[in-house]
Amino acid sequence: MKNINPLIIQLIAIGFTLLFLFFIFRLIVKGRLREEFSIIWIATAVVLNVFSFWRSGLDLIANMLGVYYAPSLLFMLLFVSVILYLVHLSVLNTKQQDKIKMLTQEIALLKEKLENK
Repeated sequence: MKNINPLIIQLIAIGFTLLFLFFIFRLIVKGRLREEFSIIWIATAVVLNVFSFWRSGLDLIANMLGVYYAPSLLFMLLFVSVILYLVHLSVLNTKQQDKIKMLTQEIALLKEKLENK
């Protein structure tokens, strides 16, 4: 198997995270992604970019937390972030469903009033 230069992997990781940040900012500018939903994606890209520049940082943090395999710490953090984001989206979905239900009821009442006049 061919040895891959760590610098090339680092540059690829930095390039992808910067490209991802650019993509998120483009979605915000075009109005296709609201700022409140973009925060977790920007934070994730920034964390990945920090670890792309500071390669030994993940090992240092993993050692401090007693994690044997440093990349598993990164996956755990990303997994927890996704779960928290899904809970946030579930809360927003519930609020939207309640608002839709109230609006539907108000429209039905207004329609009944108009028909009775």
